[in-house]
Amino acid sequence: MAKFVFGMNVSLDGYVDHQEFAPDPALFRHWIERVRGVTGSVYGRRMYEVMRYWDEDQPEWSAEDRDFATAWRSQPKWVVSRSLTSVGPNATLVSDDIEAEIKGLKARLVGEIDVSGPELARSLADLGLVDEYRLYFHPVVLGRGKPFFAGPRPPLRLAASERIGEDAIRLTYVPA
Repeated sequence: MAKFVFGMNVSLDGYVDHQEFAPDPALFRHWIERVRGVTGSVYGRRMYEVMRYWDEDQPEWSAEDRDFATAWRSQPKWVVSRSLTSVGPNATLVSDDIEAEIKGLKARLVGEIDVSGPELARSLADLGLVDEYRLYFHPVVLGRGKPFFAGPRPPLRLAASERIGEDAIRLTYVPA
């Protein structure tokens, strides 16, 4: 049975915004290895559209950017959306009977599957499907934006903590 993990970079005040802050080189390397090691990822529409950036090589990319893109392109992706009509390479659109489809992934696959997008994570948590939350805190206060928890925070228990790179700390929580 697969384990669903919702993890994102987050500001100290709880917001996620990829345009406001970025991982340092050590944390970016961590994300590359993370993407290489997962069974796949389940995306909400908005997060998938952000991540489509990695579908096409860009001339300004560093070697690390290319490593991440290669890892991201190779991983299976399931995109939960009722508004999209198609998705890119190595991705499957999930638009009908979303609950059954996601539960089916959990039942038939092994390893970790990343959950990407706060609204999707909230929906899956409401179904009891998120097994772990990983908050990668950065020393930034945004004061606005999209919160990591899109709804009421579920009861959680701290399972682990780890410093990654110069400025980030990962806190890992499991449902209580």
